[in-house]
Amino acid sequence: MKTIRLSYNRIEAGQTIASELAYLPITLSTANGSVELQGLLDSGSTVNVLPYTVGLALGFSWEQQTIPIALTGSLSKVPAYGVIVTGQIASFLPVELAFAWTQAANVPLILGQVNFFMEFDVCFFRSQSAFEVKPKPSRK
Repeated sequence: MKTIRLSYNRIEAGQTIASELAYLPITLSTANGSVELQGLLDSGSTVNVLPYTVGLALGFSWEQQTIPIALTGSLSKVPAYGVIVTGQIASFLPVELAFAWTQAANVPLILGQVNFFMEFDVCFFRSQSAFEVKPKPSRK
């Protein structure tokens, strides 16, 4: 099974090596749009989180959402709704990813336990500033 290895990134210029994080290039798509962006791999996050502006770019309408999601931590007071998008990483087969689409625009795209880490195996090599990603064994 194919594995990709990527380096940790500094999102803002001038940051130190201590501020490097595991950002994964990913394409998100719906029938109404597609965006290429960097998702933060966050094994401590229970859910995937979609920033408000990205949801708009994918064609979602806030007023038409019907599945409220209660977020925790620093986003606990921000409304969110459940949405499904197609995610594509490198040459891997596309997968359906469930996101908590939040009204917060100043958060990164977060790839969390439900359901990113259920679809992909990730190994972190922090001492090497690298990580590896591969589809779960049942996918090709």
